[in-house]
Amino acid sequence: MVKTTILGILLRKRMTKSTDFQDILSRHGCNIKTRIGIHTATDNVCSPDGVILLDVVGEDADIESLEKDLRNIDGAEVQKMVFEV
Repeated sequence: MVKTTILGILLRKRMTKSTDFQDILSRHGCNIKTRIGIHTATDNVCSPDGVILLDVVGEDADIESLEKDLRNIDGAEVQKMVFEV
């Protein structure tokens, strides 16, 4: 059985929280297979909030540690999807 785990993070005030967020991603870098960042950006607007999708790998304890660290960021909302095939 193959398990795919996706963490979706809504990061509010991303410009002020990005350093904390990046520090966590760096500490857990070996467990992050893919990272996708999404935010609204046009000629006149750059959204203060962003959505980040992480495709994570590793032991359940490692993924839970990453998820816990992300949840501890003020302004971060974390949701988790797990697919088992």
